[in-house]
Amino acid sequence: MMFTEQQLNTLDYTFAFLEVEHKENVLTITLNRPEKKNALHPVTANELAFALTYAKNNKDVWAVVIKANGDVFCAGADLKAFMTGGGETNTTVPKAEGEILIGELFNQLHKPCIAQVEGDAFAGAFLLLAGCTQVVAASNVKFGLPEVKRGLFPFQVMASLLQVMPERKVLDWCIQGYTLDAQKAAYWGLVTHIAEPEKVEETVQQMVEAILDNSPMAIRMGLEAFQHIRSADTKAQ
Repeated sequence: MMFTEQQLNTLDYTFAFLEVEHKENVLTITLNRPEKKNALHPVTANELAFALTYAKNNKDVWAVVIKANGDVFCAGADLKAFMTGGGETNTTVPKAEGEILIGELFNQLHKPCIAQVEGDAFAGAFLLLAGCTQVVAASNVKFGLPEVKRGLFPFQVMASLLQVMPERKVLDWCIQGYTLDAQKAAYWGLVTHIAEPEKVEETVQQMVEAILDNSPMAIRMGLEAFQHIRSADTKAQ
């Protein structure tokens, strides 16, 4: 475990780049770095690891919602911050032991996780979206994968996208670096639900209510089985 059971007993920490709320049986995680277009910072990764581990280990969390403040859901990784260590922040969230692999955090959650996407998403944002069980996107948002235009190749993002999209579509996207609209992203499997911008929140809440009407144990067992089957298929290839 990346954090101790004692550390995971509470959310009473100062989060620098997330807002985290546990209300009834739902944990809501809000990316909260709008002035930087919610670009993923090393501290964001650590705080996200803590929040998802808290959700996994807390029996009173039946579902997770991930959303964002500002007009961009997430602009990908803050490369400068990752190269320099990110500098000082006001976070008091415990530091994870070991390497943080965002894809693995979602794989091991074993609880429904809905992404509420009301702003454009780019690059490293797909590590989050591909990890969620459902993605609700506003009909007007765009999804961009521009790394190759900057002399980079999205290796980690490619691995995550291959879990939810056809292989050749992923390769084509990574190689050409274009932008998708919500409709195309849904057709290719990255997005599961599209709503008009003013209806996104309502759509997510309806999905959460439907999830909470079901057995959390049955869902957890099903998601564990799904992950086991997917891992076995990967090893067999």
